[in-house]
Amino acid sequence: MMRVLLILLWRTHLVEANVSQAAEVQVFPPLNFTLTVSALAQVLLHWKPNPNQEEKNYTVSYDVKILNPVPEEYDTKKTYSIRTAALHNGFSAHVRTLLFLNGLEMRSDWVKEKIPPPPGAPETSVTNLSCITRITISSTVSLHCTWLPGQGAPEDTEYFLFYRYETYTEECQDYTKDKWNRNIECRFLVTHIDPGQVDKLIVIHINGSSKCATIKPFQQLFNQNAIEKVNVPRNVTVFLEQNDLLATWEKPISLFPKHCFEYEFYLCNLKSGNKQIWKISSNYFRLRIDVTSRYSIQIRANHHTCLTRGFWSDWSEIIYVGKNDMLLPYNIITLLESRLF
Repeated sequence: MMRVLLILLWRTHLVEANVSQAAEVQVFPPLNFTLTVSALAQVLLHWKPNPNQEEKNYTVSYDVKILNPVPEEYDTKKTYSIRTAALHNGFSAHVRTLLFLNGLEMRSDWVKEKIPPPPGAPETSVTNLSCITRITISSTVSLHCTWLPGQGAPEDTEYFLFYRYETYTEECQDYTKDKWNRNIECRFLVTHIDPGQVDKLIVIHINGSSKCATIKPFQQLFNQNAIEKVNVPRNVTVFLEQNDLLATWEKPISLFPKHCFEYEFYLCNLKSGNKQIWKISSNYFRLRIDVTSRYSIQIRANHHTCLTRGFWSDWSEIIYVGKNDMLLPYNIITLLESRLF
C-alpha cells in the first residue's frame, strides 16, 4: 500500500513539474503565411517558423485548418502544404504552431489567410457539368464533358474548358455549340490521364468571356475511376444448339483483368414480348428457349467486382436469333426494346 502511494505521489509531482515547465514556454505563431495558386485548382500553403521560438527539448509541428471550400484539419512538421480544391468560391485557411513537451501539447494563436473568389457576374458560370472517360483501343484515355450555360450568361458568352491531370494542363480544341453558338460540350480523343492509376483527381476548369458581362469561372474535381464509362463487351457471338441458346463474348477494352467484370445479359422474346435481364460474372451464357420464337440479345458490362465506381457500358449492338418467320415488323421490335430503357 505504501509503495502504491509513493508511486502516485511521484507521478503527481512529475505532472506538476511538466505543467510548470510548459507554463514557462511561450508559443509563437508562424510568420509570412501565404496562399498561392500554383496550378488549376491547386493551392500552395507556405509559412516560416517564428524566429522567436527558442530551440529546446520540445517537438515543433504545425496545425493546418482549411475552412473553405472543404473543411479539413491536419498536422504537419513541414512549413508548406499543397491542397487540391475547386477555387471558384475562394479558399481560406489557418495555421498555428504546436509544441510538444513531455506529453503536453501547447498551441499558438492562429494565423489566417484567404484567396477571394474570382470576379464574375452572378449565374454566369456553367451549370450541370458532367464528364466521363473511356479507355481507348490504344490504352489511352479519352475525356468527354458537357455542361449548360449559366442562366445569367449573355447570348454572346464563349466558354473555354481546360483539364488538369497531375502536372499536365490542356485546353479543349473540339467543342459542340448550342443554338446561340456557345460551347456546351468538349471532347479530348487522347489525354494524359493514366488508365493504370486509381483514385487520381481530374480537374475541370471552365472560364468564359462576353462583351456584356464578366463570366465567372467554375471548377470541379472528378475521381478518374468514378467517371470511367466501361467499354462495350467485344466479339459477342450468339447461336442455337438444339433447344439451347448459347452466347459468348470477350471482356471490354480495359486494363482491368477478366475477373473484374460483371455483365448484364438482355433477352427479348419477340414473339411473346417477354423481356429478361440476367447478371453474369463469366463470359458465357446458356439458356433453354422456345425454338419457335425469335429473340433479340444485348450485353453490357461494368468492373464493379474490382472497383465499385464508374458507369455501365452502353449495350452491345442487337443480335437476333431464332426463326425468321416469327420476326415482327421493325417498328414493333423497336417499341418492345425501348421499354427496357
